[in-house]
Amino acid sequence: MSINLLIEKITEEMQEEAEMQIRDKKKSVDYNTIEYPIEVIVDKYLNGLDDDSNELFIPDYQRAMIWDIKRQSKFIESILLGLPIPYIYVADTSGEETDENPLNTKDLARLELIDGTQRIRTLANFLNNELQLQNLEKLNKLEGFRFSNLPIARQRRFQRTTIRMIQLTEDADEETRRDLFERINTGSVELNPMEKRRGIRRGAFLNVIDELAKYEKFIHLCNFTEPSIGRVEPQEFVLRFFAFLNNYQDFNKNINEFLDDYLDAMNKADPNLLQNMKNEFYVMIDFVGTHFPTGFRQGNKKDRTTTRIKFESLAVGITLALRQQDNLQPVSVDFLDSKEFREYTSSDASSSRNKVIRRLEYVRDQILGTV
Repeated sequence: MSINLLIEKITEEMQEEAEMQIRDKKKSVDYNTIEYPIEVIVDKYLNGLDDDSNELFIPDYQRAMIWDIKRQSKFIESILLGLPIPYIYVADTSGEETDENPLNTKDLARLELIDGTQRIRTLANFLNNELQLQNLEKLNKLEGFRFSNLPIARQRRFQRTTIRMIQLTEDADEETRRDLFERINTGSVELNPMEKRRGIRRGAFLNVIDELAKYEKFIHLCNFTEPSIGRVEPQEFVLRFFAFLNNYQDFNKNINEFLDDYLDAMNKADPNLLQNMKNEFYVMIDFVGTHFPTGFRQGNKKDRTTTRIKFESLAVGITLALRQQDNLQPVSVDFLDSKEFREYTSSDASSSRNKVIRRLEYVRDQILGTV
């Protein structure tokens, strides 16, 4: 159906219903537009950073620093050229009023960064001489400069440059802040699905995922690169492990929907269940470390990383086997070099429900020696 035909079918009643829905769903959010000099912004961020008492702070749900030197340099170059800089979004946070604390004495009026984390970090890096400018497009004479290499007058003008902020007032609740984060970043090429989940799907299970993703043996066995860690790829692996382990037979949808739904459900899980899940993850990692010389890596070369599909197949298949025999000793791991396993874990392998079940249970049966 063409758009023109669809428009012709919209009645006055439909328009009224649409207007009522807009009014019903529209949020009344108080905010202020403010400007701070760069010097002040960086001070608000760095002063108290070590003990997490800084006025301008990055919340746990925000993604890790992912701008490379070239991107950071380009941002600094834009400021030096006097180009318009996008707004930074912050929220005035406060402690909750309770019966024990009716006057809200824990309110420190801190500013939570909703969007602009990387810009703030880049400014701090530059003023601290930790950033050396590279790959500049317009100001190539500044190639290799640090902040201290600029003339004093230029340093002062840079520090006095103001950046605009949209500041949500203390009346904006956490749901509003997370919703704003999602809408600002939807469609951004910089955010992958796992980074978005960490921004808008906070909860107890996501905290478990973050904890397990930092497990050194896991990092080593998968041979994650620094950039992939910065893009929270270990967290993606952990989420996929649990989602397929416990729900693989029900997998019948888009992979991201499947993971999102599982994460939402498990964020409400009982703490004892989450502890058992953590234990099962550690047991699986220890098993791989003991019996698989190359870990989860693709091939035998030490510098190779691990593909998602190979990790899922091995990690879930091994755990399914361990659920049947907790003191299991694998009959053989020669199947890793088989044509069948390579086909199951190739980049072209289908993610249909049948293919997922087949590859996970193939590894399980190979580990158990039942094939």
